[in-house]
Amino acid sequence: MKIEQQTLTVQTRGRGTHELTRSLAEAIREQGVTRGLAHAFCHHTSASLMITENADPTVRADLERFMARVAPDGDPMYEHDMEGPDDMPAHIRSVLSGSGVTVPISSGRPALGTWQGLYLWEHRSAGHSRKVTLTLFGE
Repeated sequence: MKIEQQTLTVQTRGRGTHELTRSLAEAIREQGVTRGLAHAFCHHTSASLMITENADPTVRADLERFMARVAPDGDPMYEHDMEGPDDMPAHIRSVLSGSGVTVPISSGRPALGTWQGLYLWEHRSAGHSRKVTLTLFGE
């Protein structure tokens, strides 16, 4: 079994999603893994990873609106606001959506569903440089 790892750096523009599906597919192809698992891990507490709809961007916009309702900026119940009114909501959103995902690898490609894509989800209002480590296990 082979284990390969690489870290992606993603420059975000602020809140929103950034598709990583192509980067994952390239890593799998470059490392020559044909069958196994790919794990993606986000190294931040105010951004997350998700697998969701890749065909209709309104799905991701609706997810953003949902999270704005669940964890609104500037809510007076938050004590943690060291970096501004979007600080604690970003942490909540990250906890709810998760820092890691695992994708099967089949025939040298991510075995995602027809309408699925891998996304980094930035939860802060301002852009940030985000790191995501891809670990590939397989043959």
